[in-house]
Amino acid sequence: MQIAPSRILAGILPGFFLISFSAAAYAQGELWLTNPDKSALFQKQGAPLVFSVATNANPTIEVDETKTYQTIDGFGFTLTGGSARHIVRMAPAPRAALLRELFATDGTNIGTSYLRLSIGASDLNEQVFSYDDLPAGQTDPELKQFDLGPDRADVIPVLKEILTINPDLKLLGSPWSAPTWMKTTNDTRGASLKPEFHDAYAQYFVKYIQAMKAEGIRIDAITIQNEPLHPGNNPSMFMPAEQQATFIKRSLGPAFAAAKLDTKILLYDHNCDRPDYPLSILNDPAAAKFVDGSAFHLYAGRIEVLTTVHDAHPDKRLYFTEQWIGAPGNLRGDLNWHVRELIIGATRNWSRTVLEWNLASDPRWEPHTDRGGCDRCLGAVTIDGNQVMRNPAYYIIAHAAKFVRPGSVRIASNPLRMLPNVAFKTPDGRRVVIVLNNSQGRQTFNLRHQGKLAPSALDSNAVGTYVW
Repeated sequence: MQIAPSRILAGILPGFFLISFSAAAYAQGELWLTNPDKSALFQKQGAPLVFSVATNANPTIEVDETKTYQTIDGFGFTLTGGSARHIVRMAPAPRAALLRELFATDGTNIGTSYLRLSIGASDLNEQVFSYDDLPAGQTDPELKQFDLGPDRADVIPVLKEILTINPDLKLLGSPWSAPTWMKTTNDTRGASLKPEFHDAYAQYFVKYIQAMKAEGIRIDAITIQNEPLHPGNNPSMFMPAEQQATFIKRSLGPAFAAAKLDTKILLYDHNCDRPDYPLSILNDPAAAKFVDGSAFHLYAGRIEVLTTVHDAHPDKRLYFTEQWIGAPGNLRGDLNWHVRELIIGATRNWSRTVLEWNLASDPRWEPHTDRGGCDRCLGAVTIDGNQVMRNPAYYIIAHAAKFVRPGSVRIASNPLRMLPNVAFKTPDGRRVVIVLNNSQGRQTFNLRHQGKLAPSALDSNAVGTYVW
């Protein structure tokens, strides 16, 4: 990548006044910058970030590592079946290069640390399938026909190649639908899970986790149903909160315990406009004892709802698991909204993850299912044969994933209206601050840490990741 000259030079920014020319810098750091005009696309800047005792009158982001919040599990994407199909069809050398760029942390690689998978097909598969499909009228409550099936052709080989690059990658599995024979209408779209198949569906999750483990792939967590209040996708399934609570406490939780699984159970996995859904389940002690936390999307509602759920149940964790970008993408608008609301907003509201939807598509935004598949979902990368184009979600996730490694802890930083920001301390003791210029003009400001200032500036709608 070409490195743009830094515009951030200590001592020459507007409003910067030295108290003492002999004041020695006590630390240096670096800035990785994305400008919406594409003059810098997640590029390390040439001039160092310099802290000193000099002062000025510019707005200041105070970083206080004595105040800590949640631990971070990771940042990443959904590896849909469609994404995996495009990747697995690349020639070996360009495929290996792309996966290193996405999952390694050295050099300019972006260090994706978390992936979501669909359990069975999502609406970004070419065709709908489950792991136990049967002719109409047949059932298989003992799951004798269970098989990972189509995932063996693309998702599993791609995952195995990724895990050789990053064996610590965390994986979340989410189903879009139960097998149709378990549902009230025997249809892949909509309908609900029949109560008589609650136990069979719990075993379906157990078999999925065990089958993936047999392939050398560990599933860290599952959600019970993708978007349980949206039965319009293909596939999809309606699951109200009352049914999800019953399923957890009577079937899924006991099945995981009996199988001695350590995979986390996450509930909800839908929008921020219905906090009553996860809260009603967390308020049920018989269900809550099996649950690690709640997962959210932001197609409706406000991201601050995550704090509402956290404050009601601070012992339960929060995860942000999906947000799409509509094709063809708009770097200025997409970068601003997703960094402000998700990278900064979700993590400032206790989320341990931020996942974009989805990892890869082709120039026609395919594949997708009929009767409800997303036909405008822009991948983080567009793959055209062996050619790769990087899209807004790539840069959005890069700004967090590369340096805010799993095990990092969010630390305190003061919110500024025009400079929304979030701060972390990494397992190796570095500080990372992600800042968005949410104003219409260039903003000059400071980072302050342990009483020392580092001056900086960002153009309108630009994002900077500061590391020291």
